[in-house]
Amino acid sequence: MSIEDLLKQHVHEIRDFPKPGISFKDITPILANPELSKMVVTALAEHAKSLNVDAIVGIDSRGFLFGASLARLLDLPFVVVRKKGKLPGETIAHSYDLEYGSATLEIHRNAIQPGQRVLIHDDLLATGGTAKAAAELVQQLGGEIATFAFVIDLAFLNGSASLQSYRASCFSLLRYD
Repeated sequence: MSIEDLLKQHVHEIRDFPKPGISFKDITPILANPELSKMVVTALAEHAKSLNVDAIVGIDSRGFLFGASLARLLDLPFVVVRKKGKLPGETIAHSYDLEYGSATLEIHRNAIQPGQRVLIHDDLLATGGTAKAAAELVQQLGGEIATFAFVIDLAFLNGSASLQSYRASCFSLLRYD
């Protein structure tokens, strides 16, 4: 059975969460399955290995779940991108619009070195706004986006199209068309 099929069996769909009309994809059953979690991290690592990645960036908060394990497996630094006000020390920020409001992400000012090739990871790609905001932060620090990597891509929302300007691959393990 493929990893995509296994993920489909484990992702739970929660209708009308967090608001009516939204169909939330819950990855906690994947996390409860150690073998499947290992498979996810291994598949993400296989994708990253050919791209000469220097650091893994995980987006607050579910991007931390597999991102930190991925960084450890590849023996790379793990960099967090967090919601505004959650990081101590000097940060830079990027604000962006969501379907239902706006948000701001921050990164430590010294988290990425100029020229570093970065994999940006989150659990899910929807419209691409959050991943794009993280990419903007990486670029402000002089980093290069090598790839975006997601567990789930809600392809019907065209999030990957909003990331095309970075000329980086957009990889996912499970697509919902």
